[in-house]
Amino acid sequence: MSNPNRTEKMLSDFSLSEIERELSKFPADRRQSALMAALRIAQDEHLWLSPELIEYVADIIQVPAVRAFEVASFYSMYELSPVGRHKISVCTNISCMLRGCDKVVGHLKNKLKIDFNETTKDGKYTLKEVECLAACAGAPMMQIDHDYYEELTPEKIDLILEELK
Repeated sequence: MSNPNRTEKMLSDFSLSEIERELSKFPADRRQSALMAALRIAQDEHLWLSPELIEYVADIIQVPAVRAFEVASFYSMYELSPVGRHKISVCTNISCMLRGCDKVVGHLKNKLKIDFNETTKDGKYTLKEVECLAACAGAPMMQIDHDYYEELTPEKIDLILEELK
């Protein structure tokens, strides 16, 4: 379970306190309930979850490392390889498709000169295709990091990307 020989600190004091806050929401015998939140906190700090970071989080939560790997590899919200500073997730599900996500996708791919699951050469953006972000009323839409952008047009996308510079 926990690695008593671990001495390196892989997360900031702020992230560690956030994980402790998540752990405090559950009884001591249910620490594993904070695993998803702890992985998200670690990913927010590092942008992706390396095997070493997943093991580190498992040690903090006091679950077997294999359990943390199972969770991290099952959910698409976790990144298991390096990504750009900004992750752009574009919904291509039916509502967004019917409202023109193909134009959004084409514009992003052309502007960034990358395809889905690729990162720009400068390391600034990674483009991801997602099934649904639960904002169908605002389709077509995308998420950049933790922010939603709805009713997208190529012009609106250009303004959004300009603000990230």
